[in-house]
Amino acid sequence: MFCYQCEQTAQGKGCVGPVGVCGKNEDLAALQDLLIFGLKGIAAYAYHARELGAHDPEVDAFMHEALFTTLTNVDFDLDHHLQMVLKAGEMNLKIMELLDKAHTEKFGNPVPTKVYTGIKKGPAILVTGHDLLDLYELLKQTEGTGINVYTHGEMLPAHAYPELKKFPHLVGNYGTAWQNQKKEFEEFPGVILATTNCVLIPKDSYKDRMFTCGVAHLPGVKHIANRDFSEVIKKALELPPAEEKEGGYITTGFHHTAVLSLADTIIEGVKSGKIKHFFLIGGCDGAKTTRNYYNEIADKVPKDSIILTLACGKYRFIHKDFGEIEGTGIPRLLDIGQCNNSYSAVKIALALAEAFKVGVNDLPLSLILSWFEQKAVAILLSLLYLGVKNIRIGPTAPAFLTPNLLAILNEKFGLKLITTPDEDLKAILG
Repeated sequence: MFCYQCEQTAQGKGCVGPVGVCGKNEDLAALQDLLIFGLKGIAAYAYHARELGAHDPEVDAFMHEALFTTLTNVDFDLDHHLQMVLKAGEMNLKIMELLDKAHTEKFGNPVPTKVYTGIKKGPAILVTGHDLLDLYELLKQTEGTGINVYTHGEMLPAHAYPELKKFPHLVGNYGTAWQNQKKEFEEFPGVILATTNCVLIPKDSYKDRMFTCGVAHLPGVKHIANRDFSEVIKKALELPPAEEKEGGYITTGFHHTAVLSLADTIIEGVKSGKIKHFFLIGGCDGAKTTRNYYNEIADKVPKDSIILTLACGKYRFIHKDFGEIEGTGIPRLLDIGQCNNSYSAVKIALALAEAFKVGVNDLPLSLILSWFEQKAVAILLSLLYLGVKNIRIGPTAPAFLTPNLLAILNEKFGLKLITTPDEDLKAILG
């Protein structure tokens, strides 16, 4: 590739030639990467909203403008790149709010719900991904067939929506986070349907009983068009029925409407000293052993603190019993939902700040996030746009961020990498 700014073949680190900025300024290249990854996350939320009949012209227009700025020889201004990154955070906040509204208008406000984690006897379909509309259509088409439908991964919060809860054959949640799919799908005694991202190339052992729909596609796997799940249903009925396998229960559904209905109790708990701190521990999971940090810090959070969690990172600890805040009846662990429910976390934080008449950064609230994919970047940009400071992120920084850019984000926002659970808790709690 030829870089028209360098006037030479683009081979240097960070130089992306005719599709971006000149590699002589790695910080500009890093900001462009940050912007592009954020835009991918925004696009995912916008896609889900559009499937439910909602869209925002302002968000669409921004995406066009932002992508245009990443073309060759368009924008070499570092400050303007940073402004565009924060603008992406603002647009992501708008689209997350729109998606939340679209979800609740279609499926109702989520309510705290205990979800079975075992297997019931009978034909079975497992649904993974994020698209609640796909699950809804499948549930309608499987009524009266004798098929039991299970959720996997980010689909867990579906059990909390009233319009999805009403289907008695939505019987439980099987498995954990995306990185465990190959083992969990191989062991699942039925058909698997992948609806969106966070899907892995399947093993041959279960490829013939796996299907995709929507934006998800896999080589050698049948793709379902127009939400006609007749082939999925046919395959599920052809397979040997699942045998009973005992499981436990996990609780989900702490949407902002559910949490804020407890606002008076929470406020009184803080004022009385029964609730000392709030921790948001969640985000995108992965397989590296360094991610054990998140379950370890959750275990070590003081018993007078509430843990908010969301996205697939919660599977590090959601199966554990954290009990309640003494004397309040409030569970110490509150699962807000999918990464698609991230707006609820923002809403809860802003509502608490308003209730206590302080800024968000003055709340006894600490954000400890795990980074992996593009929606996580978009959410982080929204938090930075809101001026939220002292966020801890890990287990490592995104590879495209330069040391200088990390230093800028640390100086402006206090963004920092996680260290160890003990060190971080000591710094947070003083």
